[in-house]
Amino acid sequence: MIEYSIGEPLADQRAPAGPIENRWERRRFTARLVNPANRRRLTVAVVGTGLAGASAGASLAELGYRVSSFCYQDSPRRAHSIAAQGGINAAKNYRNDGDSVRRLFHDTIKGGDFRSRESNVYRLAELSVAIIDQCVAQGVPFAREYGGLLDARSFGGAQVSRTFYARGQTGQQLLLGAYQALARQIHAGAVRMHPRTEMLDLLVAGGRARGVVVRDLVTGEISTHQADAVVLATGGYGNLYYLSTNAKGCNATAVWRAHRRGALFANPGYTQIHPTCIPVSGEHQAKLTLMSESLRNDGRIWVPVTAADPRPPQQIPEHERDYYLERMYPGFGNLVPRDIASRAAKNVCDAGRGVGPGGLGVYLDFAEAIERLGRAGIEERYGNLFQMYQRITGEDPYRAPMRIYPAVHYTMGGLWVDYDLRSTIPGLFVIGEANFSDHGANRLGASALMQGLADGYFVLPATIGDYLADAPFDPVGAAEADAVERDVRDRIHRLLSVHGDRSVDSFHRELGRLMWDHCGMERSESGLRKALAAIPPLREEFWSRVRVPGDGEGLNQSLEKAGRVADFLELAELMCLDALHRTESCGAHFRVESQTGDGDALRDDANFGYVAAWEHTGGDPVLHREALEFTATTPSTRSYA
Repeated sequence: MIEYSIGEPLADQRAPAGPIENRWERRRFTARLVNPANRRRLTVAVVGTGLAGASAGASLAELGYRVSSFCYQDSPRRAHSIAAQGGINAAKNYRNDGDSVRRLFHDTIKGGDFRSRESNVYRLAELSVAIIDQCVAQGVPFAREYGGLLDARSFGGAQVSRTFYARGQTGQQLLLGAYQALARQIHAGAVRMHPRTEMLDLLVAGGRARGVVVRDLVTGEISTHQADAVVLATGGYGNLYYLSTNAKGCNATAVWRAHRRGALFANPGYTQIHPTCIPVSGEHQAKLTLMSESLRNDGRIWVPVTAADPRPPQQIPEHERDYYLERMYPGFGNLVPRDIASRAAKNVCDAGRGVGPGGLGVYLDFAEAIERLGRAGIEERYGNLFQMYQRITGEDPYRAPMRIYPAVHYTMGGLWVDYDLRSTIPGLFVIGEANFSDHGANRLGASALMQGLADGYFVLPATIGDYLADAPFDPVGAAEADAVERDVRDRIHRLLSVHGDRSVDSFHRELGRLMWDHCGMERSESGLRKALAAIPPLREEFWSRVRVPGDGEGLNQSLEKAGRVADFLELAELMCLDALHRTESCGAHFRVESQTGDGDALRDDANFGYVAAWEHTGGDPVLHREALEFTATTPSTRSYA
């Protein structure tokens, strides 16, 4: 089994000291600048065009940098950010219900179970207000209340209404706003767009990130694109589990290749399970569908009191229903954070009270809300979500409760970055879900869109200049560039040369089941050790039996998937090792050996109050610890009762 050693402690050298309210402004002032004339001589490669990547590409081009933007979709508009439904958090306090930047900061730190940095989270809360103004100026059609102000609703982990939304299409509308800004710069010639292009490796020369090696997914051409800095905005790695709410193309190749080139990988075991997904319907499924957390505003979650109750939900009277979240967490009810709601759903299903096929489901019931608001009121708030549910399941949620069950959704882990969003490779910046920095052990709903846009519109444009002020850098040697490109070609040749008898999907599905069972909603020492014993032989079998039809000289989606699954098979081992070494429960990382008498997560701040950042060595990894310090908050038992 894989082992690890302890390396030197890690520290964020660029996080300012002093009062937390002034840190971001102080860092902006002390960061070095690049004058406009020099910016025109500098090139930045931005990989990914979701909310983080599109906003970063547009903003950097607006500043005058030459930007090369890469996405594997046929258009930046098809990035997975478009699938986000429920909303985006911001401390506007239009409802006058007690919200503030400080409260958003506190809710986010608490929601992450005190496993994130104070400085980063406060900056995120502070910038949330500007994000909404930016998006409104771009024409994002947020919902509005009768008086004309932007409307807001509640999300898990908060007792205020701070989530701004555009029906159930918030991600789509925000991405179109960012895409408009990016398209403007493409038209102006400041951004060179490379669609249908996948990053397969990072060019590191002279100790700096100096470009990317990519494959044209249509022609198969391998090419190197040099730059003065590289920005990864490639999202998370939830698809490692095979069944997840992510688009099928989402993968970990960009961040994993960067990790193998020297970037530390932080908290890889922190995986968020979303409680509000349409349950698995059979072995044929290749992905799962998310139903927005916003539905928990008006929908009530329940199961029958009696195990294996065969009656339709409409025939079960109120006194025989268990609204278990409202019973267990009366202060927050159905709006507890995602990790708590997910584990509670699993527990009632494990007790035999689940509903639907296999008993793997709970009811999300809108009968009371429809009676209170009328069908028209529900349609106005959630109409497209109800339509989507009906089309997928064939069931009318206006007449019968929805059935939901937890599923893999988001990854809080990612490449380690400092306050400036720099990785441990000089010149490599990582933004959005691809980094680890803001969410700790659990992400609150509607905070992913907030982080992606904060990083892209405001943080990166203000901090990247401090690095690029040292440009121009030494030219990249031809031998260095050729060596990285040769590594990519050799790996593709190896995948195509196996000529095995098992499909890529069969390996992916087997890995996903193994990870869901042993590194999913619950983890135990025995289960994690079982996974760590099973992954290496599965990886060896992959490289001896995988079948990749076709060749590398054109469109070959089997080849694309094979490369991604090969990286998943390596990342999975590090995820399990990270989860095994952390013998505490915190947020979405729930070790069965570390729980309270009521079954809640039991943290160990004395021994695990740190970020776990892993170094790739080619052999056993090295663990570097970044101690988390709290001056504006005090870690406490996370209670939502």
